[in-house]
Amino acid sequence: MTLAVFLELVEMKAKTASVLPFLIGLCYSYYFYHHLNLVYLLLFFISMLLFNMFVDIWDNYNDYHRALDQDYQRQTNIIGRENLSIKRVQSLMYSFLVISFLIGLVLAYFVGFPILIMGGFCYAVGLLYSGGPRPLSSLPLGEFFSGFTMGFMISLICVYLNVYPHFTWSLTSLASLALIALPNTLWIANLMLANNLCDKAEDEANRRYTLVHYLGIPWSLRLFIANNCLAFVAIFFQYYFGLAPISVLLTFLLVPFVIKQTSQLYHKQVKSQTFICAVKILAFGSSIHCLTYFLGIIF
Repeated sequence: MTLAVFLELVEMKAKTASVLPFLIGLCYSYYFYHHLNLVYLLLFFISMLLFNMFVDIWDNYNDYHRALDQDYQRQTNIIGRENLSIKRVQSLMYSFLVISFLIGLVLAYFVGFPILIMGGFCYAVGLLYSGGPRPLSSLPLGEFFSGFTMGFMISLICVYLNVYPHFTWSLTSLASLALIALPNTLWIANLMLANNLCDKAEDEANRRYTLVHYLGIPWSLRLFIANNCLAFVAIFFQYYFGLAPISVLLTFLLVPFVIKQTSQLYHKQVKSQTFICAVKILAFGSSIHCLTYFLGIIF
């Protein structure tokens, strides 16, 4: 297996969807709680990245075995297209899962039971996302679970590890963190939504009835637009409620860029041409949000 094939198998180009929620959680921890725990953060980052790679291999693995469309199985799915050894794919996949899980147990030993609950939820979603008799990715729930798990739960775990044992499980603290994580949550959900918009015919041919199948393309596109709007509303209220420095408002300079990318997807839903629009919105939107937050901490 070449490096290029490995990177595609683990979908390395999509890792911003987990790294950026981690970074915004780090920024919020330092700005609002004035505390970081670098050892716990490093362990969590490694565990998170390994599990994320497991999930992406698991997704490709299950899609390959469940495919009813032979063209998809042999020419589109990377396992069939590159004629990868199933045993090698399985070994790699389960190695990532086991190492990630063991690191999680180490963290739980030091920071307590809540990390087992939060981590357990993330593992369950990751396994059920493309596994089981009715994978979440084939249901109209994929957008919610991908956005909530990666956008909110990663940030929550990051903050918990940084401020343990002083983190309070109050409605106020959770609502504040939810507002901080909301842009990432919405943009990650939009990534899944754009993918399903572009793959609607292919998904239906493989009996994957996603949210786009039920809403239809026009309403799905309206939801995509609404999520982008809400992301910027959330950033404004982060500053308004004192949860973020005023510098985060510089993220609004991206509005014309987001409008342009959204317009391209709105007029054409083709995987090879316009799915990248949702990727760019997530990558640039979340990166600039983190950068402007970090600048506010420095200055």
